Amino acid sequence: MRADTPGRTVIPVLALLVWAGTSTAQDAVRLVEKFDPGHTSKVEVSVRLTGKLAVPGPKGKAAEVVPLTGASRVTYEERVLPADAAGDLKAVRAYREVEFARRLGEVAQDAGIRPSVRRMVVVKSDGRRAPFSPDGPLTWGEIDVVRTDVFNPSVVPGLLPPGAVRKGQTWRASAAAVAELTDMEKVDEGEVTVELVGVTEVGGRRVARLKVSGTIKGVNEDGPNRQVLDGTAYFDLDAGFLTYLSIKGTHELLDGSGNTTGRIEGQFAMTRTPLAKPPADLADAALAGVELKPTAENTLLLYDDGRLGVRFLYPRGWRVGAVQGKQVTLDHARGSGILITAEPAGKVPAAADYQKEIAAFLQKEKAVAGEFGKAVRARDEPVQLDRFGLNATFGKDAVRLEYAVLKQADGGATAAARVPAADAAALKDEIERVFRSLAVTKKIE
Repeated sequence: MRADTPGRTVIPVLALLVWAGTSTAQDAVRLVEKFDPGHTSKVEVSVRLTGKLAVPGPKGKAAEVVPLTGASRVTYEERVLPADAAGDLKAVRAYREVEFARRLGEVAQDAGIRPSVRRMVVVKSDGRRAPFSPDGPLTWGEIDVVRTDVFNPSVVPGLLPPGAVRKGQTWRASAAAVAELTDMEKVDEGEVTVELVGVTEVGGRRVARLKVSGTIKGVNEDGPNRQVLDGTAYFDLDAGFLTYLSIKGTHELLDGSGNTTGRIEGQFAMTRTPLAKPPADLADAALAGVELKPTAENTLLLYDDGRLGVRFLYPRGWRVGAVQGKQVTLDHARGSGILITAEPAGKVPAAADYQKEIAAFLQKEKAVAGEFGKAVRARDEPVQLDRFGLNATFGKDAVRLEYAVLKQADGGATAAARVPAADAAALKDEIERVFRSLAVTKKIE
């Protein structure tokens, strides 16, 4: 079970009923749910976590073991969309309820989804799942809420058998289902099996009860870990629909020697309801004219730090790095970086003065640099943004340096980007997108 998916257990209607009644003949049954385009459902997911983690301490000191607790609940409607490429899976969701809270030691971590971007498209391609909203850029925290959920078009078929099964028969869950349930990027050993416990009638409907269990050892973003899963699922045979999945999991984090460095216990519960038609905001009329394919624009991420007072957009190839004092950094996987510094209104340098500061720095570093040229006004009143750049060589490293100066009534910011010369052309537009979206959101003192 995922270590980063907190929540609250939901007890479905089926779980309140005694697993009894008139038992149907235990003939072979087929458990098939078709996630064809248009397939629509309501999903309620909740999880509760509790455990302890070893948090690295200062250099030379032993790790500190701190308690972890978490609780979350999400409710959404989901409609399957046609895939953009063979082998991909795609759905659009409308989130109705989002509660997400976690505490590690004394540090509280809350997350949510802004109402303006609660309609999202989720795409799974090459084993990786990524959401975006056609209605606006997402924050990394919003992506994290969605990322820690399971993707039913992938997990449900992976839990169901490939053919007809009888009571007591078992089968292996697919690799895709295991990855969804555990977040494992690599499985070293173990498997998850599913067993048909039996078929009965509940409320006049034929319902199959499944047992899900297994132990998986592998690696995910937490590092090496071992997970033990024990759960139950209900499948409505008449509707061809998995209505409920509950899994109790134990997640052990391991060090390089295989020793346990943390242990988390959690309860995952999901209730699903088939819908005869999609809700209004997921209907054909609402989606007409909406870009449902990922683009460079609708996959942009939003950084909005109220304490720092700075907001900007950035492509997903970049990650926010250190946030210290009045500065925030952006790092690219290929070695590029951007440094943004918030400044009070009276201390924001003019473009020409900023060029002089940079020239002095380059001289101090003994860099071989080209000419700045005249700064270009990229945005004008009431927000001023000046842009300039140059090529430089530090020793044997050839780079492209890009700069921006932002001025607003409440303050401003300087931005400096350093890009390996070989990547300058490919990243030029991305850096320009960051600079042009830069804004100050409060009075900078």
